[in-house]
Amino acid sequence: MKRKPSLVPCVLAVAMSTACAPLAVQADEGADFGLKVEQLLKAQSEKLFGVQNPLEASAPPTVGPYRTEFQTANDQVLVAHGLQAEYLTREAANATDMMAFYPAQNPTHLITCIEGGRQFLIDGGTPNVYDAGDKLNPSVQRINLETGAVETILRGMSACDGIRTTAWGTILATEERIDGGAYEIFNPLGVTEQTVIDRASGAVTDPASIARRTALPTMAWEGLAVLPTGVVIAGDELRPGTGGADRDGGAIFKFVPAMPRLVAGPIADLSESPYTAGSAYAMQVSCVNNNQQYGQGCEIGNAAWIGVNATTARTDADAAGATGYYRPEDLHQDPMYQDETNPEAVRFCWTNTGNEGAKNYAEVVCGVDSAPLTASDTQRTVVVNRFVEGDTDFNSFDNLEFQPKTGNVYVIEDHGNGDIFACLPDGMDRDIKTDGCVKILSVVDSTAEPTGFFFSADGRTAYVSIQHSNDTNMPLVDGYTTDDVLKITGFKLKKHGWSWWN
Repeated sequence: MKRKPSLVPCVLAVAMSTACAPLAVQADEGADFGLKVEQLLKAQSEKLFGVQNPLEASAPPTVGPYRTEFQTANDQVLVAHGLQAEYLTREAANATDMMAFYPAQNPTHLITCIEGGRQFLIDGGTPNVYDAGDKLNPSVQRINLETGAVETILRGMSACDGIRTTAWGTILATEERIDGGAYEIFNPLGVTEQTVIDRASGAVTDPASIARRTALPTMAWEGLAVLPTGVVIAGDELRPGTGGADRDGGAIFKFVPAMPRLVAGPIADLSESPYTAGSAYAMQVSCVNNNQQYGQGCEIGNAAWIGVNATTARTDADAAGATGYYRPEDLHQDPMYQDETNPEAVRFCWTNTGNEGAKNYAEVVCGVDSAPLTASDTQRTVVVNRFVEGDTDFNSFDNLEFQPKTGNVYVIEDHGNGDIFACLPDGMDRDIKTDGCVKILSVVDSTAEPTGFFFSADGRTAYVSIQHSNDTNMPLVDGYTTDDVLKITGFKLKKHGWSWWN
């Protein structure tokens, strides 16, 4: 089933009825129809996206180190008319990527992943071996939403990227590496300056508060949907052809806990987490109904989950015929999806970045899993289809975010001068794709890109990290270069199909 219908009034009618006449965009006879629809979408941006006017063009290129101490937030981004940008902090660690609110209800902090590699900032004992007094790279930080103050929770991970707050009050932080692990953090507002002693073993300085979860797949983590039961759906960021010709790209994995969490509320300690044990699976899409026919060309359709070993998840998935995609990156559960005949069903969507230089302009793909706690190679419980397709101006998709209350999907580009586009949900038309997208933000610095974009629960405020900027002109903080985290306000909300602002 589709999500609750998104009644986008008259967008495709283009003045074909008197009811739509006031919204018509007049054009010369013979003008391109698709262009007229694009113009109408932009003309209705306040009603559809809550911004007065979208951006017409991306920020122009900059040359050399752009970022300095004396800039305002508006020097970092262009935003759609009606939006405002301000700094939350300029002292987030360099390569701040995905972020999560904590606590989930009435949050006071952002908990952030730092995508930098493992390195010793202070190495006073045995070289490249953690000793008391050593200091490693920041990996997980918390940022106070009121003051912008930044504190480091955990050091010594490598390329921390995907991060989520769980329903039982912990943080799950993951690494985007071939041997990427997942770490669960208990009491993330109370844990400070802890360190991963050894990535291979998962040893940490405070095992009562931090644990590597080896039952979850080892892979290049980024996006992940964390369900209240402890089920995790996530993608492996792997490019097709890596390691040899005709090698599959990254698979979509599912972790099903041995003891699903069926009660609400926080856990008392890490031993109660559903991540202590469970099984890992990779998604295999079939080209035929109720049968197994997989391989190239079967990226969409009916899918099953095939068992893999968590430690060797990537190679097991490839050997077992799991479906590969072009660098799956961010992945989120659609919070507004409802199937009235099956309340257990969940919809999850992810970005495949592609390669714009090769004219592969990226895509957002969505799957509906009708039985999240089930994983079987004979029961095809997932239906997978494309939702957004890129183009010459809108490409290299990395992050995505569902805006609360509207269901609009925000898609973030992964390149210098990167843009953020807002995309409508699918409405009541014949197709099963977004009803249209407009540009709402563009990064000014040509060395930087937007990442980690996500909304507050009311859908009116968003946060975004400006990542990978040239920091030659900026001071170090904690012996490390920094990123700007911006707060974007001014989003208006209107439920599609209703006639009043909420």
